[in-house]
Amino acid sequence: MTIYEHAIATLEGTPSSLAPYRGRALLLVNVASKCGLTPQYAGLEELQRTYGDRGLTVIGFPCNQFAGQEPGSAEEIATFCSTTYGVSFPLFEKVDVNGDDRHPIFAELTSVADAEGVAGDVQWNFEKFLVAPDGSVAARFRPAVTPEDPALVAAIEAVLPG
Repeated sequence: MTIYEHAIATLEGTPSSLAPYRGRALLLVNVASKCGLTPQYAGLEELQRTYGDRGLTVIGFPCNQFAGQEPGSAEEIATFCSTTYGVSFPLFEKVDVNGDDRHPIFAELTSVADAEGVAGDVQWNFEKFLVAPDGSVAARFRPAVTPEDPALVAAIEAVLPG
Protein backbone atom coordinates (compact mmCIF):
# COMPACT_ATOMS: atom_id res chain seq x y z
CA MET A 1 0.00 0.00 0.00
CA THR A 2 1.35 3.44 -0.86
CA ILE A 3 0.99 6.58 1.21
CA TYR A 4 -1.74 7.68 -1.21
CA GLU A 5 -4.03 4.71 -0.54
CA HIS A 6 -4.64 5.00 3.21
CA ALA A 7 -8.14 6.21 4.05
CA ILE A 8 -8.31 9.41 6.09
CA ALA A 9 -11.08 11.94 6.54
CA THR A 10 -10.70 15.63 5.90
CA LEU A 11 -11.02 17.95 8.88
CA GLU A 12 -14.66 18.40 7.87
CA GLY A 13 -15.19 14.63 8.13
CA THR A 14 -15.35 13.79 4.42
CA PRO A 15 -13.77 10.40 3.62
CA SER A 16 -10.61 10.93 1.58
CA SER A 17 -6.98 9.94 1.12
CA LEU A 18 -3.80 11.54 -0.15
CA ALA A 19 -4.54 10.23 -3.68
CA PRO A 20 -5.66 13.66 -4.99
CA TYR A 21 -2.13 14.91 -4.27
CA ARG A 22 -0.29 12.19 -6.23
CA GLY A 23 2.33 13.79 -8.46
CA ARG A 24 2.84 16.79 -6.15
CA ALA A 25 5.52 17.38 -3.55
CA LEU A 26 3.91 17.14 -0.11
CA LEU A 27 4.97 18.54 3.24
CA LEU A 28 3.07 16.51 5.83
CA VAL A 29 3.06 18.05 9.31
CA ASN A 30 1.46 17.05 12.60
CA VAL A 31 0.05 20.31 13.93
CA ALA A 32 -1.39 21.72 17.17
CA SER A 33 -3.12 24.97 18.08
CA LYS A 34 -1.86 25.42 21.64
CA CYS A 35 1.86 24.69 21.32
CA GLY A 36 4.91 26.91 21.59
CA LEU A 37 5.61 25.91 17.98
CA THR A 38 2.12 26.90 16.75
CA PRO A 39 3.49 30.08 15.10
CA GLN A 40 5.06 27.71 12.54
CA TYR A 41 1.61 27.75 10.91
CA ALA A 42 2.59 31.14 9.46
CA GLY A 43 5.72 29.72 7.85
CA LEU A 44 3.87 26.67 6.56
CA GLU A 45 1.27 28.93 4.96
CA GLU A 46 4.08 30.98 3.39
CA LEU A 47 5.58 27.79 1.92
CA GLN A 48 2.15 26.90 0.49
CA ARG A 49 1.78 30.36 -1.05
CA THR A 50 5.34 30.42 -2.40
CA TYR A 51 5.51 26.90 -3.84
CA GLY A 52 1.89 25.85 -4.33
CA ASP A 53 1.87 26.91 -7.98
CA ARG A 54 5.11 24.97 -8.48
CA GLY A 55 3.68 21.69 -7.20
CA LEU A 56 3.92 21.73 -3.38
CA THR A 57 1.02 21.04 -1.06
CA VAL A 58 1.43 21.48 2.68
CA ILE A 59 -0.94 19.19 4.60
CA GLY A 60 -1.67 19.46 8.30
CA PHE A 61 -2.67 16.59 10.56
CA PRO A 62 -3.92 17.87 13.93
CA CYS A 63 -2.68 15.71 16.79
CA ASN A 64 -3.47 15.86 20.51
CA GLN A 65 -0.79 13.39 21.65
CA PHE A 66 1.71 15.95 22.92
CA ALA A 67 0.67 17.51 26.23
CA GLY A 68 -2.93 17.82 25.01
CA GLN A 69 -2.00 20.78 22.80
CA GLU A 70 -4.71 20.15 20.19
CA PRO A 71 -7.85 19.71 22.32
CA GLY A 72 -10.30 21.43 19.98
CA SER A 73 -13.05 20.07 17.80
CA ALA A 74 -12.61 19.99 14.04
CA GLU A 75 -14.61 23.22 13.76
CA GLU A 76 -12.49 24.93 16.44
CA ILE A 77 -9.28 23.84 14.72
CA ALA A 78 -10.50 25.08 11.33
CA THR A 79 -11.59 28.43 12.75
CA PHE A 80 -8.33 28.91 14.66
CA CYS A 81 -6.16 28.08 11.63
CA SER A 82 -8.17 30.28 9.29
CA THR A 83 -8.59 33.34 11.50
CA THR A 84 -5.22 33.29 13.26
CA TYR A 85 -2.88 32.20 10.46
CA GLY A 86 -4.91 32.42 7.25
CA VAL A 87 -4.26 28.75 6.58
CA SER A 88 -5.28 27.79 3.05
CA PHE A 89 -3.60 24.39 2.89
CA PRO A 90 -5.62 21.23 3.58
CA LEU A 91 -6.11 19.89 7.08
CA PHE A 92 -7.13 16.32 7.76
CA GLU A 93 -8.83 14.77 10.76
CA LYS A 94 -7.15 14.67 14.14
CA VAL A 95 -4.90 11.59 14.27
CA ASP A 96 -2.45 9.76 16.49
CA VAL A 97 1.08 9.86 15.09
CA ASN A 98 2.61 7.52 17.68
CA GLY A 99 1.57 4.42 19.60
CA ASP A 100 -0.83 1.57 18.98
CA ASP A 101 -3.40 3.81 17.29
CA ARG A 102 -0.87 5.53 15.02
CA HIS A 103 -2.51 6.37 11.69
CA PRO A 104 -1.15 4.19 8.84
CA ILE A 105 0.15 7.29 7.03
CA PHE A 106 2.35 8.05 10.04
CA ALA A 107 3.34 4.41 10.37
CA GLU A 108 4.92 4.78 6.93
CA LEU A 109 6.36 8.22 7.59
CA THR A 110 7.99 7.35 10.92
CA SER A 111 9.88 4.46 9.35
CA VAL A 112 12.03 7.09 7.60
CA ALA A 113 15.11 8.47 9.36
CA ASP A 114 15.83 12.14 9.92
CA ALA A 115 19.13 13.87 8.97
CA GLU A 116 20.84 12.27 11.99
CA GLY A 117 19.75 8.79 10.88
CA VAL A 118 17.06 8.40 13.56
CA ALA A 119 13.71 6.88 12.60
CA GLY A 120 10.80 6.06 14.88
CA ASP A 121 8.29 8.08 16.83
CA VAL A 122 7.38 11.67 16.09
CA GLN A 123 9.11 13.78 18.76
CA TRP A 124 6.59 16.61 19.15
CA ASN A 125 4.14 18.83 17.28
CA PHE A 126 5.23 20.24 13.92
CA GLU A 127 7.46 17.39 12.77
CA LYS A 128 7.71 17.63 8.98
CA PHE A 129 7.85 14.90 6.35
CA LEU A 130 8.68 15.84 2.76
CA VAL A 131 7.16 13.45 0.23
CA ALA A 132 8.40 13.50 -3.36
CA PRO A 133 5.93 13.45 -6.26
CA ASP A 134 6.51 9.68 -6.67
CA GLY A 135 5.28 9.06 -3.11
CA SER A 136 8.67 8.36 -1.55
CA VAL A 137 9.59 10.15 1.67
CA ALA A 138 12.44 12.45 0.64
CA ALA A 139 13.29 13.96 4.01
CA ARG A 140 12.22 14.23 7.63
CA PHE A 141 12.61 17.36 9.71
CA ARG A 142 12.19 17.44 13.47
CA PRO A 143 9.91 20.02 15.14
CA ALA A 144 12.62 22.60 15.86
CA VAL A 145 13.32 22.96 12.13
CA THR A 146 11.20 25.93 11.09
CA PRO A 147 9.46 26.23 7.73
CA GLU A 148 11.93 28.99 6.82
CA ASP A 149 15.00 26.83 7.52
CA PRO A 150 17.30 26.85 4.46
CA ALA A 151 17.72 23.05 4.61
CA LEU A 152 13.95 22.52 4.46
CA VAL A 153 13.49 25.07 1.69
CA ALA A 154 16.32 23.49 -0.33
CA ALA A 155 14.82 20.01 0.13
CA ILE A 156 11.42 21.27 -1.07
CA GLU A 157 12.94 22.94 -4.13
CA ALA A 158 14.83 19.73 -4.93
CA VAL A 159 11.65 17.62 -5.15
CA LEU A 160 9.25 20.01 -6.87
CA PRO A 161 7.74 18.32 -9.91
CA GLY A 162 8.84 19.29 -13.40
